[in-house]
Amino acid sequence: MAVHDDGFSERLKQLGFRRECQMRLYGEEFQIVSDPIVVSENVVFVDAIEKTSDRPRRVRVPSTIINMLRADQKVA
Repeated sequence: MAVHDDGFSERLKQLGFRRECQMRLYGEEFQIVSDPIVVSENVVFVDAIEKTSDRPRRVRVPSTIINMLRADQKVA
């Protein structure tokens, strides 16, 4: 099923959910290695490397971030 993006991925990238960025999510430090992977309107992942173990992980973007961006999108 294709998800209509309307620039959603670009807004996520502006928040740091893009390649080469580092961020702290769920109490862990990650090096992001992919752009956002939009699975559905409410499910988005990024591929990342966990800094402490160097283990690759697919990390879900927090729903609070998704909800905030979706609400902004509806207002605009």
